[in-house]
Amino acid sequence: MAASVFDSPLFAQLFDPGETGRLFTDSAALRAMLLVEGALAKVQGAQGVIPEISAAAIHRASLEIAVDPGALGASTGQNGVPVPGLVAAFRAEMNAPEHAQYVHWGATSQDIVDTGLMLRLRQALALAEADLRQILKTLGEKAAEHAHQPMPARTYGQFATPTTWGAVLAQFGTPLLDALAGLDHLRKTSLWVSLSGASGTASALGDDAAATRKGLAEALGLHDPQRSWHTDRTPILRIADWQGQVIAALAHMGQTLIALSGSDTQEVSLGSGGASSTMPQKQNPVAPSAMVALGHQFTGLRSSLQSAAAHQHQRDGAAWFAEWMVVPQLTLSLAAALDHAKALSGGFAPRPVRMQSNLESGLGLIHAEALSFALARIMPRPEAQKITKALCLDALDKRTSLETLALADYPQLDRAVFAPGSGTGDATRQAEGFAARTRSL
Repeated sequence: MAASVFDSPLFAQLFDPGETGRLFTDSAALRAMLLVEGALAKVQGAQGVIPEISAAAIHRASLEIAVDPGALGASTGQNGVPVPGLVAAFRAEMNAPEHAQYVHWGATSQDIVDTGLMLRLRQALALAEADLRQILKTLGEKAAEHAHQPMPARTYGQFATPTTWGAVLAQFGTPLLDALAGLDHLRKTSLWVSLSGASGTASALGDDAAATRKGLAEALGLHDPQRSWHTDRTPILRIADWQGQVIAALAHMGQTLIALSGSDTQEVSLGSGGASSTMPQKQNPVAPSAMVALGHQFTGLRSSLQSAAAHQHQRDGAAWFAEWMVVPQLTLSLAAALDHAKALSGGFAPRPVRMQSNLESGLGLIHAEALSFALARIMPRPEAQKITKALCLDALDKRTSLETLALADYPQLDRAVFAPGSGTGDATRQAEGFAARTRSL
């Protein structure tokens, strides 16, 4: 097995991060850092910090020159960061020492690496947003279609009360809607430019370093934090928190679909499934299982990121290195989970006959809560609960339906209490409300 499933030809179709995968390659990282160097030079040229003619040459070269990541391996291994080697290679490729001397003027390696990462995370968030919109539109359409389709709800793995398939879809999608709504705020508070120099004091950036930082943010389409964040990793943590919010919702979807498509339940068809190596009858829930597995991986990596957020003094190599190991894996885990969710949301479908059958099974005990409230109309609530519990135990002992036993003792009860589609509460309203929210996406 490859060191990472995202780089594995063998597992590429099972854990496919899609276009997001292109953002987390060595070439993409170097390209982003060169864009930062070019934009910095352009801003400094306009300010008169460096000669404007040199700034123009650097900016143009940053768009044209490509540096081989392999050529920087030795330098990165020695220096612990790719920027010194990158700057040296870039200056050499410019073949204009009179201009190249102004590359990386006053910045430090962390400024370039962190800002380059933010450029890539911005694109990753845009791709995630597009996936979320597609998933939510599909879930919304299906929630509206199946808002009235009754099925058993389950708590602790057991029948609880009736719900509808539309309400279950709304439960899948509502956290994703909330995450989508929070994206603008996340971008403003987290997609930051970094420009603070060696110790975070901007000592070599000229007399108006704040203006340079602001200009760089505007040039790159990022936000100006108005301070150094070399050791304050909360922008990275906030992005990871948002990613975690989304992947938790997707893992919930995966867990539920595994259960609902299983041989004991069979209430949902996944549209396609995986084959067993030995059992011809099986259709394994591959996509939901991958979503859950990616959620497990994300959870473990997220704790590593939390540890890596504790830096020492004004800059910290060890914590920073750990962040490099974790952030790409977190982002690719979410991208792969979203890819599966897109395919699943368009492919899974309810099995109404099986849902109805399961509602009618279990001796009607799924209607116990409704029975207890119906009895509470003719007796005190505590007594109604006690009698209902006794009737449930009696039904299990005698293998007789709860409806039969209850009506024998209390013939005045409305039989509608035990109707297969009753007791769904506001499940239909939840489904329709969710569907309405998705129509404006």
